[in-house]
This record gives sequence, structure tokens and C-alpha cells, in this order.
Amino acid sequence: MKLSKLSLALLAAGLGGVAVADDADTRDFGLFVQNTLRATARATLGLPQPLTESAPATEGAYRTAEQTARDQVLIPDDLTAAYLTRQAADSTDMLAFYPAAAPTHLISCVEGGREVLSGTTLNPSVQRINLATGAVETILRGMSGCDGIRTTPWGTVLATEEEDDGGAYEILNPLATTNYAVQDRASGQIVDAAGVTDTDEIAKRPALPTMAWEGLEVLPSGVVIGGDELRPGTADDDADGGAMFKFVPTVPHAGGAIASLATSPLVAGSVYAMQVSCRDDRQQFGQGCEIGNAGWIPVGAATARSDADVGGATGYYRPEDLHLDPVFHDEANPDAVRFCWTNTGNEGAGNYAEVMCGVDSAPLTASASQRTVVVNRFVEGDTDFNSFDNLAFQPRTGALYVIEDHDNGDVFACLRDGADRDIKTDGCVKMLSVKDSSAEPTGFIFDATGTRAYVSIQHSNDDNMPLVDGYQTDDVLMITGFKLPKR
Repeated sequence: MKLSKLSLALLAAGLGGVAVADDADTRDFGLFVQNTLRATARATLGLPQPLTESAPATEGAYRTAEQTARDQVLIPDDLTAAYLTRQAADSTDMLAFYPAAAPTHLISCVEGGREVLSGTTLNPSVQRINLATGAVETILRGMSGCDGIRTTPWGTVLATEEEDDGGAYEILNPLATTNYAVQDRASGQIVDAAGVTDTDEIAKRPALPTMAWEGLEVLPSGVVIGGDELRPGTADDDADGGAMFKFVPTVPHAGGAIASLATSPLVAGSVYAMQVSCRDDRQQFGQGCEIGNAGWIPVGAATARSDADVGGATGYYRPEDLHLDPVFHDEANPDAVRFCWTNTGNEGAGNYAEVMCGVDSAPLTASASQRTVVVNRFVEGDTDFNSFDNLAFQPRTGALYVIEDHDNGDVFACLRDGADRDIKTDGCVKMLSVKDSSAEPTGFIFDATGTRAYVSIQHSNDDNMPLVDGYQTDDVLMITGFKLPKR
């Protein structure tokens, strides 16, 4: 490859001898940088050659029992795909490792609606998937639209519903609890497999906000940060979109695992909605103030959405997944955390989605007058990279993987922001595309090594596939071969 003077200059500036793409016309500097990122993805992201195109569209029931895992996704040749299971419940969405330290299972949220399958058996909502065998067992039934799920620092699992009246449920022993059910969503009554009321193992958490949950993070203190998956104009014309919320426990968690749900920090606390200000001396909020420094306004847990709208909380276009940045650290303030979330937008309207990131300097503080959060855009979508849904930070490197929310959806890997002037990702490349046009990728998650990831191929057309437990199924894939860049 003959390199231009500009290519050689970039190499000399620190790309370490990696061959760089050379454009016929280097006057299009943006295209040159885009191609250079693709050519250097192994050095910068630890990825083999990224994809140039998405998988072609398919028609009808694409999924069959005979297919290999690689038949489900288009990935670079140096990556390997294998089935973890083909029997996850239909609409398996976000995933969490359990236990956190040395996981043996994935705990999954199933985004199906509440329904009776046969007799009194309700839809599967939370399942565990054995990482060694792929065996799937149902922990909890009868939720509606289970989506956001996290393993808490005190050893429980928090599972949430993406519904207008969505609730949150805490599970004490997710590896030992089987076929419990939400008997009544409004009251939160839980029954065991024999139909006996039992809230010792699973309990609804009404102290957390009622909203359409999806992305959330649980801090060691018991603080929960999450977003309301709401598009603008849903309730009324020109109504605000979904707000970001923070739950602050009455009694912060002091550390260690809990033996009883009664001692969980999620039992009681206060809820706040984020209100971004365009000024640094007072709260100036409203249109044009989606980025800047932010405070937190108090809202009721049961009325969080309406209180946020009336109180002037900042609204976004369908906030979805949210994660803490695992490599963020503020030397001057060790308590500070950086959380990033997706706003899906509407690609048909030219709103190509975005990833927002906020740095909260005082997670246990929530005040309208104390602006403890600074919010800025980190990734902006385009015509090929849009409708952002899930996120996954790669451990150790902090690279951000962004998953699209549409059929034949793609996964992009995004660099961290470097030493350049801007405060956005240094660039993103496509690394996975779903082949089935009836399905989309979701639940993408890395293990602790950062070299292995899991992804659900969600809600495929299952006309060619057998039911399991009277329910349609999804494939959960294991993708291996990721490398950690040397620098």
C-alpha cells in the first residue's frame, strides 16, 4: 500500500507502524480519518478488520434448528460465534452475570408481556442460563416487559419492567429460586411454585420510581440511576421525553452481601429527577438545556414520570440502556462516577440517536440547588449507525460498544476520548450485524476478561422452531476472539 504524506505524518505521530488506509483524495479529511480508524482497529480497539457493510436483509422465517451460530451474525473472520443456548425465552433482553465475582450464570430479563400460557402458568420473565452447559431455568414469571436487570453489590438481582407502570423486583437467591410468580403486579404479591405467598425470596421495590425501566446502574451505596424509556409526545403533543432518575437510599449500604431482603438498601429511600441547567450560577432549564451541569429535583416514587414533567426535569428521546464507565476515576474525587446512556431517537425523522454521559461528583447527594452532575454528548448517530439501544463497556479498556435497536441491527465499537480537543469518542467501527431481518441484537455484555461477549438475538420469527415451556425462544450467542489493545 502506498501511503500519502498525510498517512505517514499520522504514523509518525504515534500509530506505531500500523498500515493506514489511504484515500484517493485526502482533501476529504473526515473520510480519511474514518478509513484510518478501520485500518488501525486492531491496534486501537483490539478488533480484527471491522465490517464494511451490514448483513443483507432476509425474508420470512430465517431461523432454523440446523443453523450454526455464525449463521445468525455477520462478524469479522477473526471472531468466533457459538451458541450458549437456543432455548432462552422469546424476547430475552438484558443480561447480568451472577454471582458478580466468579459468575456461573447469566441472569436474563424476558421482555414479553404478561400472559397466561396454560392453566395458571404465566409467561417467563427472569431466567438463569448456565454458562457451562447453557441450561435455562425460569426464576420468576408474570412480569410485564422485563428489560433492565443488574446484579447488586450486596448479592441480589434487581429486575425491572419496561411499562408505563413498570415496577422493580429484587431477588435474593437467583440460583436457588425457581418458578416464582408475580401474582399481582399492582400490589407486588409474589407466590412460590406451589402458589404460596412468599416475599422472603423476591420482593417488589415500590420505593424505586414507577416508570418504563430499561437502563440502570446500582452503586455500592445503594444509589440507583436509571432512565424512563419514553419518547416525546407520548402522553400529549409536545410532552417531554423520558427523564433520568436517581434513587437515594434512606440507609446507604455499608458493604458485604445481605442475608435478608429486609436489610436491602432498596427498601426505603427518596427519588429525584435530573434537571440540566444551561447556567453555572442557577437552574436555567427547559428547551436547549439538555447538556450542561445538572441538579436533582424531588419526585414521588409512584408518580415519578408525571412529577418529573411538571417539575421541569430534562426529557430525552427514549433513554434506554445505561452503564457506569468501569475505568473512570477522578483522582481528586474518588466518589465521582461516570454513567452513560443511549437516547434512541427516531431515524425516520433524522434523529439518529446519541449516547449521553454524565459525571456525578456526589452520588449520595440529590439537590436542585447543588449541580453535582455534568452531562455531555459522547456519541452521535448517523444514517448507518442509529437507533441506539444497549451499551456495553469493555472491561480494562473502557471501549464502548453500542447496539442498534432495529431489525438487522448492528453493533459498533467506539473508542474512548483521547487527548484531542473534543470530548467525544475518537471514532466507532462496525463489528457485528444480525443476519435475521426479523431479529435484533440486545443484551450485549462482556465477561471480566474483556475478550468474550454474550448477545441475545431477540424476537426472531420462530415458525421453524419448537416451543420450550409453551413459549417461543431466542438464541443467546457467545462471541470470542476479542483482543485487548496493547495501548
